[in-house]
Amino acid sequence: MKKMKCSHPYACWAARVIEEYVKTGKAPYPDLEDSSLPQELFERRAGCFVSIHKLDGSLRGCIGTILPTQKNLAMEIRENAISAATRDPRFPPVAPGELEELEVSVDVLGDLEQVSSLDELDPKVYGIVVASGYRRGVLLPDLPGVDTVEEQIRIASLKAGIRPEEISKIYRFKVERYH
Repeated sequence: MKKMKCSHPYACWAARVIEEYVKTGKAPYPDLEDSSLPQELFERRAGCFVSIHKLDGSLRGCIGTILPTQKNLAMEIRENAISAATRDPRFPPVAPGELEELEVSVDVLGDLEQVSSLDELDPKVYGIVVASGYRRGVLLPDLPGVDTVEEQIRIASLKAGIRPEEISKIYRFKVERYH
């Protein structure tokens, strides 16, 4: 059976986790002795998103964390990969038969910066977090069809059930995207 498409070690780690979890119900743990895993995965903490796409580019699952929740980035990617494959409420869990038709990417988030003006945003450069009380809507940067700040805010707000007049804070962040 063919494997999921990936090229960077971060994305290939996510693909390996998804493949094993979907096939066996168990996910591998990152091992310092594994030469396919860069050392910085064990030394770095960051929020990240794991996105799964069909080969035609359509979304198949995406789950992530804005801030780190695990002891290192290897574990952060592991947990978000499992969630993207099995717990994204927009999609059924990934089945073993579709693995060879999927590709994966990992977005590692930089620091959140609160913005005071929409002029500080650019949907090709920055992802955003739109906040109102406890509700948060997140949208990654540089997504197909999201070309304006207004569209980016609209989608992020919609994801969190926040009406435009309810937005209390907007944060921006950059990502390192790995395929």
